[in-house]
Amino acid sequence: MASGYLITGGLHIDGLMDTFDGIFAGKKKRLKAMKDSKVGSFGVQALVFITLIQIACILKIQNLIIFVLPICLFWGRFSNLFFIEKFKYMSYKKKSISHKKFWNGFKKESLISIFFLLTFIAYQLVSITSQAILIKFLILILIGIFLSYSIPYILGNKIGGFNGDACGASVVLVETAMLFMHAILL
Repeated sequence: MASGYLITGGLHIDGLMDTFDGIFAGKKKRLKAMKDSKVGSFGVQALVFITLIQIACILKIQNLIIFVLPICLFWGRFSNLFFIEKFKYMSYKKKSISHKKFWNGFKKESLISIFFLLTFIAYQLVSITSQAILIKFLILILIGIFLSYSIPYILGNKIGGFNGDACGASVVLVETAMLFMHAILL
């Protein structure tokens, strides 16, 4: 967990905290709360709950984390492709660069990710020896698709669009939900 925070500079977890502060600030104050550099109580609560859930999942998964973590990270980042495709960009800055400025559409943007996913699935299908493990693996792939679409959909509808903070929140929430699902099914 700490290495992820260090690599990203805490960017995604900051987005999670800002998004939760914005959601609970109400519709009129949402963007102002997300822009505020101070973390509010809902942002802190989100950080604590997510951190506790992630620690519990990592303790449950233990040695399998080296196999589980890359797929959780994949789905977290893949969720932003759905987010950007589905919602309009919201900014609290007068001059900001939208993620959609250079957007080429979901098909083109997701091509490399889908190639990676299909390669990973093919490798797993060849290497899995147990039918029970294969079924769990396929269920987890379907759950990943569902979560990477539904979480940004819920967030986007709740805040009325997307921005960098909401994308960060989507990454963290999808990763955590996938960790949780792996902890339950493994």
